Amino acid sequence: MVLLGYLLKVHSVDPIAEGLLEAIRPELGYRERAGQYTKFGEWYAENVKDPQYRNAPWCDMFIAWAAGKAGLQDYVGQFAWTPSHANWFKRQDAWSRTPEPGALVFFDWSGSRKTGKIDHVGVVERVDGGRIHTIEANVDGVWLKRKTRDEKKVVGYGLPRKVKENQVLRADPAGQKTIALRQADTDAEGFSFGFPLPVEGVLLLVVLVASVLMLTLANLRRHASALSGGRHRRRPRDDDSPPADLGGRPV
Repeated sequence: MVLLGYLLKVHSVDPIAEGLLEAIRPELGYRERAGQYTKFGEWYAENVKDPQYRNAPWCDMFIAWAAGKAGLQDYVGQFAWTPSHANWFKRQDAWSRTPEPGALVFFDWSGSRKTGKIDHVGVVERVDGGRIHTIEANVDGVWLKRKTRDEKKVVGYGLPRKVKENQVLRADPAGQKTIALRQADTDAEGFSFGFPLPVEGVLLLVVLVASVLMLTLANLRRHASALSGGRHRRRPRDDDSPPADLGGRPV
């Protein structure tokens, strides 16, 4: 089970989350210039073709820029107006109340938890107990920096990985391109099955299970041969003793 848990954890890494965070981290420390100018607002005006936001609050435009840089715009979305972005995730059936790395976290500073009241957005970098560690643009006045938040002001989370999963399922209803395992609870080893598992991960698990079964059958045959009365039966020796465990468990 320990090995199985390790394999599942390895394959649980979300490439969309990793790609988005890799695009974001090098920009930590960026500061807005006079007149609310940022390179992200400039990029948004030129690339998303919405110049009205060129010199506007830039928390969401920065995420649009990072998604474009990472080639993930189809799953992250590209918005300047945070309520519209949250509603886009809802339409994609990719809205959650549970934080995870790579999720977009939407805040309402009044605590209303209403989508239309959203004031701000950031990206979850990691989750530690009841605290979410984020990277946010346009915070503390003019900065792009890491923040540690509780969930009191969180309206919800947009999940880019879920957007992609739903797009794949719509394109391929049989699920031949993506195999998803779902399990609500965490098992005794402390890992969850609630993530998309790539096909290569399933194949690796199949090989692992097959190897365990082959070892089990080989052990059973060896024990059966040693205990049989055929002409190949060994003469007992003083130090012969039965195996400690005939259950065929792998070692």
